[in-house]
Amino acid sequence: NRIWYRGDSNELEQLYGNLLEYADKYKFWASKCTPGMEMRKIHTGLAGLMVRTLTAITLVDMNDFDFDSEKSRFRKKMEKALKEILYIGDGAFKVTIDTEVSEYPILEWYPGDLVEIIRKHGRAHEVIFKTPYDIRGQRYVLNERYGYGYVVNELYRGERQVDLNTLEATRDLKDYEFDKNVILAVPIMVYESAKYEGRGGSIFDGKLDNFDALDEVFSQWMDALRAGRARTFVPESYIPKNPETGELMRPNPFDNRFIKGDDNMSEDGKNQINTEQPDIPHESYLASYITALDLCLQGIISPSTLGIDTKKLDNAEAQREKEKTTLYTRNAIVEALQETLPEVVSTAINAYNILVKRPVEKIKVDIPFGEYANPSFESQVETMAKARPGMALMSVEAQVEELYGDSKDDEWKQKEIARLKAEQGIAEVEEPGVSMTAGIFDVNLGGDKDAGKGNEPNIQNEPKGVPGIAAGGQ
Repeated sequence: NRIWYRGDSNELEQLYGNLLEYADKYKFWASKCTPGMEMRKIHTGLAGLMVRTLTAITLVDMNDFDFDSEKSRFRKKMEKALKEILYIGDGAFKVTIDTEVSEYPILEWYPGDLVEIIRKHGRAHEVIFKTPYDIRGQRYVLNERYGYGYVVNELYRGERQVDLNTLEATRDLKDYEFDKNVILAVPIMVYESAKYEGRGGSIFDGKLDNFDALDEVFSQWMDALRAGRARTFVPESYIPKNPETGELMRPNPFDNRFIKGDDNMSEDGKNQINTEQPDIPHESYLASYITALDLCLQGIISPSTLGIDTKKLDNAEAQREKEKTTLYTRNAIVEALQETLPEVVSTAINAYNILVKRPVEKIKVDIPFGEYANPSFESQVETMAKARPGMALMSVEAQVEELYGDSKDDEWKQKEIARLKAEQGIAEVEEPGVSMTAGIFDVNLGGDKDAGKGNEPNIQNEPKGVPGIAAGGQ
């Protein structure tokens, strides 16, 4: 998956050339050309483009974290993490305490190929972070075991555990224990793997054969174009000669390419310049390319999102309709982030509490995301304008919420509602309260907090037959 994401043709050919599985031996990237009939193998780069586009359209609408008391940002780190979550399948955030580097806890990201997750009852019980070290031709791997209330460091050379003092980089590492309700690691995934229980699934799962087929179709198309280059045959008598030596002038490959032909020496022969242009079945190649492209994108992302217009005739409404596939994928990503990122923030803050010996706490974090592929702002304004004046189907509050959604925070929306009401002359007053004490009606227009508390009026000394009039005729 990582090699497909990088999109290097040389790496792809080396990878599939070394795979011995039966199905992989006959793929485009594993096939070898017959000597003398070599063709250019081209990688379209679609796999990496899909991941980068999905990451961009998701994080561009991620607003600032709304904390109860403070704010934090790590958008750049999250961009790298989300890309690897999508094409590798999963990964985990690790909170490290190293006071020599920073007085605050350090948030690190490990992709799924460097993480092992141990689960109990469907819950992450322990996360093992693997850091490789290549020292003097030997491969060492540091395993940092993060569990509830502990961090344990283990160094391995091959399958054998060795002492931490073996390497200078691991010499100062210490195991430590803390509150057993806290784990300083947060695994994150968007999709579940159908092959490995408890691990994340990549958006490339089930698509690698389609990427291979797309590269094959496009490479054959370009090879046909190269083989179908126009060729011009010029009789030798028409070729200009060097006035000094009489030698035939060599053609300029840029603007005067031709092939020398024999003169027609027959009795009624004519010398003619002939140009040959082979027929290239563009429609067939295009249909094959579109079919292969559709198979690559199905269920993940719309061609419109990638800037690909396969129909050339779609209007704006049709383009938005096609964006639904992208919207479904984006919603899955947003849901995973909104569920996991608050845990990341809470873990980081509690790591600091552990560092300064404070009790751990529950942190409430809200991570709002803006909308994507909504109708244009102008069409929304037109719809709102029609809904309000006529039958008054929507309140000012509902209009503002529908129009701006998560693109504006609640404080801004409340101010906008107040501004709109002020412009429309809608005054906000407290509901009048009615209290009747000692037989006298008292209408309260907003001052007395005790007014109107009871469900029934309080009437005292009321003469029979004259409700609401106290004794004395007042």
